[in-house]
Amino acid sequence: MILDIFALIVIALLLGFTIWLVVFLGNMPGNIARKRNHPQVQAITALSWIGLITMGLGWFIAVVWAYYKPAASDSELQQQVENLESQLRQLQAGGKS
Repeated sequence: MILDIFALIVIALLLGFTIWLVVFLGNMPGNIARKRNHPQVQAITALSWIGLITMGLGWFIAVVWAYYKPAASDSELQQQVENLESQLRQLQAGGKS
């Protein structure tokens, strides 16, 4: 009787640990992306859960994707170019006077 109760307690602890581990691993790529201010956090989180559920390559891709930050978009680059051009004009105007 005591051995049966002990076995049930061990099984419950193992089940609880397994559930915690699955949740931890499923959230890990999304948390990494959130901490690194990645613009595609939701997509990374979705891919990590799909990859973890299917036990496939998706989870590993999500981890790599969380660490990879894409380059700036065209609008951000255009804004940076405009800022640099205005600074250049100010410097040239200041140098002529």
